[in-house]
Amino acid sequence: MPSSANPQEDALEGKTSLTGRHWTLREVNAREALAISQRLRVPEIVGRVMAARGIALDTAEDFLSPRLKTHLPDPAHLLDMDTAAERIARAVMEGDVIAIFGAYDVDGATSSALLKLYLQSVGGIVRVYIPDRQKEGYGPNTQAMLQLKAEGAAVVVTVDCGTAAFDALQAASDAGLDVIVVDHHEAQTKLPKALAVVNPKRIDETSPHTQLAAVGVAFLVVVAINRQLRELNWFSGERVEPDLTQWLDIVALGTVCDVVSLSGVNRALVSQGLKVMAKRRNIGLRALSDVAKIKELPTAYHLGFVLGPRINAGGRVGQSDLGSRLLSTSNADEATQLAETLDALNHERRAIEADVLEQALAQVEGKLAGAEPGAFVMAAGAGWHPGVVGIVASRLKERFNRPAAVVSLDGDVGTASARSVSGADLGAAVIAAREQELIIKGGGHAMAAGFTVATDKLDALEAFICARMKAAIGENQPPPSLRLDGLLALGGANV
Repeated sequence: MPSSANPQEDALEGKTSLTGRHWTLREVNAREALAISQRLRVPEIVGRVMAARGIALDTAEDFLSPRLKTHLPDPAHLLDMDTAAERIARAVMEGDVIAIFGAYDVDGATSSALLKLYLQSVGGIVRVYIPDRQKEGYGPNTQAMLQLKAEGAAVVVTVDCGTAAFDALQAASDAGLDVIVVDHHEAQTKLPKALAVVNPKRIDETSPHTQLAAVGVAFLVVVAINRQLRELNWFSGERVEPDLTQWLDIVALGTVCDVVSLSGVNRALVSQGLKVMAKRRNIGLRALSDVAKIKELPTAYHLGFVLGPRINAGGRVGQSDLGSRLLSTSNADEATQLAETLDALNHERRAIEADVLEQALAQVEGKLAGAEPGAFVMAAGAGWHPGVVGIVASRLKERFNRPAAVVSLDGDVGTASARSVSGADLGAAVIAAREQELIIKGGGHAMAAGFTVATDKLDALEAFICARMKAAIGENQPPPSLRLDGLLALGGANV
């Protein structure tokens, strides 16, 4: 006898996937689903999928065809945006050297490439600096900032980093550099010493667009600079105002690869960016797509699972600036060479990752000795490649259904990446750990974080974060689930 009014629910009762995830049916308002499918003239299953995700009838059309005209906010609504745009525009007009200090992941590579391409197109003098992951670590450091000053930079724009770089930015300011932070990571109450900090996650910020990746924030900065230059009559005579939409392919790539919510303005940026990418105008992306053997129109899948890992490989196991250079080059031969190098590095990264994952799993399972994990799991090992600890942390998170961190030990110091589950804010936990002086430096956002820790504080740090995670999600996480939109008979499947 059926146990519910929905035969699909009965069919899923007690079923699990091959990986042990419990199958559960999404709740959906059947009338709302039918109304969406009828109004938009789409299959009923499309209406059901949209309704199950909370898409209302009056916003359904915009959800399927998001437009920047509708979703792109006025950049000026962000704190410090006008100050940042005015200073960068003035640097362009006065011939100041503008240094872009970027993070080494895809979000950092796309953000730095976007700013470089735009500023060069309007006549700016630009250089990009991506720190070496193993020698310098994440974010601005004092030596690099002073080096940029010595090389003639007047302005430094940090992208996808900088919000937590208090010492380095203080040193830069003392040296006379105008530093502008363009970031999206969680902020503390105190902000670093900078001319401007443009970050939708500032504590004092009221922007509703906290889901933006750093490249999305950087695109708003570009819009603001362009408007400032237009108002100052910079685009006259031989200077032509650039079409900013030509770089949306880069914006889409960084947005997808940073695994931010594809809602609101992000959805519009990715939707329009995929259209731009399909035109294959970016020389670097075209070369990388060819090396990766992408022969169909690009989708979010290609960005997140085909192109993104290859660009990331440079920062993980190779040369940190390869991704940014690929995305901003105008030389086809250089693009091909860089794309092939990144492809080879990605193969190398997979082998290193597999080895570290095997060791990390053995370590965690050894500590558990068959018991259930607590609210947080952590593994640490000497010689583990710091470029893969983030990926391995993701694997541990998936395996144990808990927030997880993996630490690469080098003498008395460890470099770590951490990944979280829904409902557990890792970025806030890392910031709290820094305030308690349990880590040397660190930051992040709700689902991902990174930190540097003294080896002798590893146990105390693990206990601290575990307590924070327990308070957020409890000691025992419910079994992982896979939410399904419905069941489809095999005969009903088609392209």
